[in-house]
Amino acid sequence: MALQSMKDEPGTSREYETVYILRPDIDNVGVGTLNAKVRGIMEGLGGKVLKVDNWGKRRLAFEIKKQLKGIYLYWHYLATPGVVEEVERNLRMLDHVIRYYTVKIDEDVVADARPTDLTEEAFTKAGETAADEEEIMTGHARSPFADAEDDDIDPDAEEEALRAAAAGAVDEEPVVAATDKGAVAAKDEE
Repeated sequence: MALQSMKDEPGTSREYETVYILRPDIDNVGVGTLNAKVRGIMEGLGGKVLKVDNWGKRRLAFEIKKQLKGIYLYWHYLATPGVVEEVERNLRMLDHVIRYYTVKIDEDVVADARPTDLTEEAFTKAGETAADEEEIMTGHARSPFADAEDDDIDPDAEEEALRAAAAGAVDEEPVVAATDKGAVAAKDEE
């Protein structure tokens, strides 16, 4: 049994919300494993998870540990104060967690009176991270350091233009490489 504060009513818990941010490169299996670990700690120490939600991959307000994006996870639960310290201690030790924050919402909450929205299906869904806006718009993950023009060039047309230039078969007309945004003329250097 977890420690009970002297100022809390006997048989009651406190209501908390915790948000933690994971590195954006963690896969869904890793998110699910981490969520299972956090849930095991909470429930093992007598806490009651009310809701878990995966807010997805989002851009951070500022760079944290060399990351520009992160996967946000939201937890709403009832617990005694010792549970929060144990959860935060474990989050601090995990390499995939780049930031966490816990807020106390209410005191002296009767755990049996508070319904839970957490089902096994909802918990499993919280382990699945949807693609972020950038991945949806481009169709693939893109490095923030990638050059925008590199993504638009058709690799087959570019390879054909390079072969023609290397073979010396450059005519008076410029070689044209087709792209998604139109045609780009490759200039031959003489």
